[in-house]
Amino acid sequence: MSTKIEKKREREKKMVSQMIQLYCKKQHHSKDGLCPECAALDAYARMRSEKCPFMETKTFCSNCKVHCYKPEMREKIREVMRFSGPRMLFHHPIAAIRHVVESKKEKKKLNNL
Repeated sequence: MSTKIEKKREREKKMVSQMIQLYCKKQHHSKDGLCPECAALDAYARMRSEKCPFMETKTFCSNCKVHCYKPEMREKIREVMRFSGPRMLFHHPIAAIRHVVESKKEKKKLNNL
């Protein structure tokens, strides 16, 4: 598999894990690592990213035509994203800015189709 795709996959897994860690720390007041619920969500999200067959062409799971998350996990990850997304700028600014730039590019590409 392409090194570029593997880097993208690892970057996506890292970003999701950072968002889950931020969410767990602020919402569940976890001090050392993740609570069991967030640890399960992190493992699930990382496994879904690892098995994603569309990694080469997709930007984010929310833009994907195929939603591979179970409905309850999809709702949990949405909750994490809604909470952590705006806060990422303060905790992981480079990753947050990269995410915004890539989102804008994807929206522009989809609007041109």
